[in-house]
Amino acid sequence: MSEATTELEVVEVAETTEPAEGGESGRSKREQALVNEGEIAADYLEELLDIADLDGDIDTFNEGGRAHVSIVTDAEILVGRDGEVLEALQELARLAVMTETGHRSRLMLDVAGHRDKRRKELEVLAKDAIAEVIETGEAVRLSPMNPFERKIVHDAVAAAGLVSESEGEEPRRRVVVLPKN
Repeated sequence: MSEATTELEVVEVAETTEPAEGGESGRSKREQALVNEGEIAADYLEELLDIADLDGDIDTFNEGGRAHVSIVTDAEILVGRDGEVLEALQELARLAVMTETGHRSRLMLDVAGHRDKRRKELEVLAKDAIAEVIETGEAVRLSPMNPFERKIVHDAVAAAGLVSESEGEEPRRRVVVLPKN
């Protein structure tokens, strides 16, 4: 194992043995597992950046029951066309986590703020589709999207009090916003 893995194991042991006030562990087992996932993915991605001789800072955090890793960089090459490289890096990071832990990861990776920018674009797209459905009373079919993108649209539609569903097969799966009955 690499030095990074050895250090990671030491950190994990220290976190699991630190008692919080009242004698209980400071983090739940699930939170500890997410911290571990983020650290494994960050170490893996840092090695990839070094191999590719690319600059970038790596941040990790947990949100919504997922480990999140963000590469802060100006290298758009790590995003690729329509986020294709980003998606591939995310899958590689998830595989690295699964190799270390033996468990499937739902880790979310962002590079150069791409996912945040895309989230904002999708929220506007969802608002436009919602307005059209309310105005016309007709269902609106959106362009094909990846699962991350569809989830953002489904959440926006649900928050507006409407219903949506996904139709089609990957990679042409899309969201359909439905009118109220």
